[in-house]
Amino acid sequence: MPDQDWLKPTVDSLARLVPHGAMVAIPAEYSGVAMELTRALIRTGVRDLHLVCVPTTGLQGEMLVGAGCVKTIETSAVTLGEYGTAVRFLDALKNGRIAIKDATCPAVHAALQAGQKGIPFMPLRGIIGSDLLEKRTDWQVIENPFAKGPDPIVLLPALNPDIAIFHAPYADADGNVFIGRRRELMTMAQAARTTLVTVEEVRDDVDLMASEETAAGALPALYVGSVAVAQRGAWPLNLWDRYAVDEAHIRQYCEMARTPDGFTRYLDDFVHPRRAAE
Repeated sequence: MPDQDWLKPTVDSLARLVPHGAMVAIPAEYSGVAMELTRALIRTGVRDLHLVCVPTTGLQGEMLVGAGCVKTIETSAVTLGEYGTAVRFLDALKNGRIAIKDATCPAVHAALQAGQKGIPFMPLRGIIGSDLLEKRTDWQVIENPFAKGPDPIVLLPALNPDIAIFHAPYADADGNVFIGRRRELMTMAQAARTTLVTVEEVRDDVDLMASEETAAGALPALYVGSVAVAQRGAWPLNLWDRYAVDEAHIRQYCEMARTPDGFTRYLDDFVHPRRAAE
């Protein structure tokens, strides 16, 4: 019988594994966002997180910032798209409650790939001439040592998050997680020191490592620190083609989050329901 210890955690117990000040990698909304775990993180009162958005964030980052969980956010965008402005993020940024490390999508991916490969930096083109180089003093420009003439290139320091978190459709009984074609989730997990995953279900009828077909879309248990079942754990966001975005709820969030009091009421209604009932 396989060791079943990894099956015991709940979403709340996973959240308690995230310490104050941790660097946490979170995926873009198209990849599989652990929203139930996000709500649990807010309930723990975690503070001073450094969010690394791979490469953007939306509702997840907005809520964590609004709840006071974040000290630094590293991202190429924070947006709720057609649903509205990320008001709590903008308010925190304007009032100096968070620091931002501006990036580009390729830069975030490249820095994580360096962390994944265990190398100290990754060279990247495409940033030369942008004002990002004035803001990102941790990025360095050197001359390509293999070029015969001037050829500047940017060096990005490796990103090795303390924790990566995401939501996926299922895991098997050995702790392997199905991630399909979302290769950025593999990069996140391999670059991070540990990975916390929520899944819709644990399937006992499949061994993801048993065939080439399923293994190609699986994150091996070697890179998974802990897994918890959270049915509809990406709600109100979508999970791939498994279920759709709850558009009405996100519009409700945008309406309530326009003011600090409204955001607090949202947390009472949807994050701290027991506190709201008292």
